[in-house]
Amino acid sequence: MASGKIALAPEQRRVALGMAGGALCSALVLGVGMWLFPLPLPPLDGMAERLAFALRADLLVLIWLAAAIGNVARKRFFSPADIQGSGFSDPSAALAVDVAIVQNTLEQTVLALGAHLALASVLRGSEMALIPLLVGLFCLGRASFWFGYRGGAGSRAFGFATTFYPTLFAYGVGLFCLTTRH
Repeated sequence: MASGKIALAPEQRRVALGMAGGALCSALVLGVGMWLFPLPLPPLDGMAERLAFALRADLLVLIWLAAAIGNVARKRFFSPADIQGSGFSDPSAALAVDVAIVQNTLEQTVLALGAHLALASVLRGSEMALIPLLVGLFCLGRASFWFGYRGGAGSRAFGFATTFYPTLFAYGVGLFCLTTRH
């Protein structure tokens, strides 16, 4: 450590690579999608139309949450140790990962919905194409997170980053638009 470098454990390196990969993937999808292949959009003249557009797009975001909850419900039904629910005992080892996926998906869904609705209130015209791109990244991120979770932190890092970083970007764009436009 004399050189000032921090030695990372192998799993920390995997997480850092996954997070960097998720950030790069997100930047590429958003950049290419917005500037090279803009999505054709319906007329979105007023605030109501833009908010409705965002809510329709966010049906896919909400479906991920419903799928995660449904997965836990299905597994609880077939598990004598878990059927009573979390109010009566901690989840079994077989269910704990799925409960963690629901919790993270709930957190990510709340953040994404807020960001998408806030963006819909400040974006103009073709800028609204950003919302379906953000929803697409959310879906990619949730699938990667869900399927990678059992492989450890390094295996779920890409999915987390591909869900979380685009949402942070959306908040940044929203704040920029809010503070610079009249």
